[in-house]
Amino acid sequence: MKAVMIGAGNVATNLVRALSATGIEVVQVYSHALAHARELADTVNAGATDDLSALEMGADIYIISVKDDAIVNVVSSIPDNGALWVHTSGSIPMTVFEGRRQRYGVFYPMQSFSKQIATDFTEVPFFIEAVNDGVALEIEALAQRLSQRVFHATSEQRRRLHIAAVFACNFANHLWTLADDVLRDAELPFDVMLPLISTTVDKLKRLSPAESQTGPAMRRDHRVMQSHMAMLDKDKALIYKTLSDNIMKRHEQD
Repeated sequence: MKAVMIGAGNVATNLVRALSATGIEVVQVYSHALAHARELADTVNAGATDDLSALEMGADIYIISVKDDAIVNVVSSIPDNGALWVHTSGSIPMTVFEGRRQRYGVFYPMQSFSKQIATDFTEVPFFIEAVNDGVALEIEALAQRLSQRVFHATSEQRRRLHIAAVFACNFANHLWTLADDVLRDAELPFDVMLPLISTTVDKLKRLSPAESQTGPAMRRDHRVMQSHMAMLDKDKALIYKTLSDNIMKRHEQD
């Protein structure tokens, strides 16, 4: 099987490495920045281009892994060649291909990716969708080469999944960034938080997030919360209050 990767960002970089390791030949990488395309392509001895009209059109599968607002432009700029076309977005519906491709679908790995850290895809959940059952089997087989956890999900389910991922990952990471700010002000290292974070995540293997909730807001300890907010700048105090109020409201019957 030969593949073309359209994109050279975090998701594309990890997918190229993983697909190549399973024996799929990545023959070309596209990026609007040629240097980025070459950097990724060189890792698997593939060609590189920054010109969509110069894409290799004889591959079996084309994986679009670019910013969400660029997917439509990619699809509309390239004629259908009868190959399998998928995108990796969590929030863009499959209908982006409608009327432009015959064989298409979604190939969404739900994980936080970085170029610098190779991802073990074995436990990464893949959420797939396809124009018909035959294409679904092709995409499912591709996903199963990488992961043991492959799920079928509609575009609506995937949008909600992506919202959940933003709360669980992106927002959580931002809160860790704020925690790091507070610790820096106290001249303490962030790594003192790692055992607490690890334990918090580990509890979720046995309890639901709601059952795992602890802290001053859960105890309705207003004295402690007021003391904390008095030590924070205006922006952090507002976030602290908003989250604390929401925790109390969410658990008011507990």
